[in-house]
Amino acid sequence: MKALALLGGLVALALAIGYSGEKILSGLKNFRNYDRYVVVKGLSTRDVVADQATWDFNFTATGRELSEAQTKIDEHDKIVKDYLVSQGIDADQITLQRLIVNDNEAKTYGEAKDIPRYVLTEALLVRTTNIEAMIKASQNITEIVRQGVVMGTPNGGWNPSPEYSFTKINDVKPEMIADSTKNARIAAEQFAKDSGQVVGNIRSANQGVLQIEARDPGVGESETPYKSVRVVSTVEYYLGE
Repeated sequence: MKALALLGGLVALALAIGYSGEKILSGLKNFRNYDRYVVVKGLSTRDVVADQATWDFNFTATGRELSEAQTKIDEHDKIVKDYLVSQGIDADQITLQRLIVNDNEAKTYGEAKDIPRYVLTEALLVRTTNIEAMIKASQNITEIVRQGVVMGTPNGGWNPSPEYSFTKINDVKPEMIADSTKNARIAAEQFAKDSGQVVGNIRSANQGVLQIEARDPGVGESETPYKSVRVVSTVEYYLGE
């Protein structure tokens, strides 16, 4: 009886060891599978057009007398505003930023006799969502120059240009993130296919930041209404056999 009991115990032990060994082997296999992963990137791009434009510029007028300079600056103001309205800009989208009066005689203690005494500088700001009108106005600016108005920039430069911005980034963000993640999955599946493996679950993901760039090379992003939005998602996928 003791021999039979001993034999039964050995059989049970052998079965237990076999079952445990199978589970350990399965666990090691799963461990190896989860230890393998691939890092892929997915790109999504979209061309967009700016939805807001601003134009900050100034112009000057001079005169021996303050009244003379004031009359000239008023004439220039009318020329500029009439021109902008003729191009499709609404009058209420044009605002006066500042009017600066310089007295050259005061600066030189009365010694500047050969230059106009008064210099008036008027700065205007145009802000509009009518992008086509702003493009048209900036392209036909020589019409103002022909009428004797020379436009400058706030920092003292010439030929001021509008600045264009795209503010509806959140409207395109969800779809672009989904598209970039989809492209990352496609890249992972191609890698797995080439290496004889299969793509598993996501190990980690970084959705990246949406960036706005000029659509065309050689142009500053704010200088053009035509832009490109891009996002790169980085995803890690587990690989299995």
